[in-house]
Amino acid sequence: MTHTITVSNATQGDYPVIVGPGAMSQIGEHIPGDAKKLLIIHAPALGRIAEELKEQLSVGREVFLVEIPDAEGAKRVEVAAFCWGILGQLDFQRNDAILGLGGGATTDLAGFVAAAWLRGVPLIQVPTTVLGMVDAAVGGKTGVNTQEGKNLVGVFYSPDAVIADTDVLAGLSENDVRAGLAEVVKCGFISDPVILDLIESHPTEVLDTASDVFVELVKRAIAVKAAVVGDDFRESGLREILNYGHTLGHAIEHAERYQWRHGVAISIGMVFAAELSRIVANLGDEDVDRHRRILGQLGLPLDYPQGRWRTLLASMQKDKKARGGVVRFVVLDAPGKPRVLAIPDESVLFAAYQELGSSES
Repeated sequence: MTHTITVSNATQGDYPVIVGPGAMSQIGEHIPGDAKKLLIIHAPALGRIAEELKEQLSVGREVFLVEIPDAEGAKRVEVAAFCWGILGQLDFQRNDAILGLGGGATTDLAGFVAAAWLRGVPLIQVPTTVLGMVDAAVGGKTGVNTQEGKNLVGVFYSPDAVIADTDVLAGLSENDVRAGLAEVVKCGFISDPVILDLIESHPTEVLDTASDVFVELVKRAIAVKAAVVGDDFRESGLREILNYGHTLGHAIEHAERYQWRHGVAISIGMVFAAELSRIVANLGDEDVDRHRRILGQLGLPLDYPQGRWRTLLASMQKDKKARGGVVRFVVLDAPGKPRVLAIPDESVLFAAYQELGSSES
């Protein structure tokens, strides 16, 4: 059975997130009726599903497929330009639609392409990873990376619908599931503690994408993000809390040349954020330890080499949340009580980092 979560958007209109097993059968209901053409932008491993969707959705419209590079390799302006070229060759009009099929990188790229083509065409996001479902495809953030950092070029653009079919997760590796759950853990610490309780109480079920517990975790994480972005679509205030653990996490991704899974880096970033919160926001020792316990239970990493600190700091100072070179972090006063704090004193940041840095260089 599927569940519908509505994401409110006063400027671009509300849209549904359909989540649960079998949700993909409902895609056709959310493609605009006057769309004569549909372009499915998909990751390399999803060619079979893309072909099945082409057959399913071709009644009354022409459906075209375009394969883009895997993972962060998709999030380059050259890939976006390639897609725009195809749209031009196919004479895509403003009423025609784009469907993003893949993980977070694919939906980010597809959203950026749709937002820019003719200044905006209808968009359906169909995330096929845990990360894509609970984070990337929901909220309207789109964009590409540059050599200087992650997600520095992009726009806010709402999809017409997000289809989060948990059945498609069956083929994911366990490592991909674990990494995606990092964003679910984040939602638990910033807003919904029931998420944390479920993970601790059901250590086996949380890794089984077919289990009721797993589907409930996905629903709860989506509901957290939907509530936050509904109040702050353009990240002018509240929405920044969704970046808990992401400032250091993005710096690690950059340092690793985007070869690491996003959730793996964010896991380390959340441990750092918890240690920082202990110093600057008096987060309790038990809550800090709970970060390590839950993330460790999921098999996610908790540390990073001490010798990489200067590289990470330089990258964080270019983070899109930084102001005047001063790094801003999401910290917790307590679970469910996040806030954004500018921390100009680098010694405070280094003190927090020392609590998780490994001895490797």
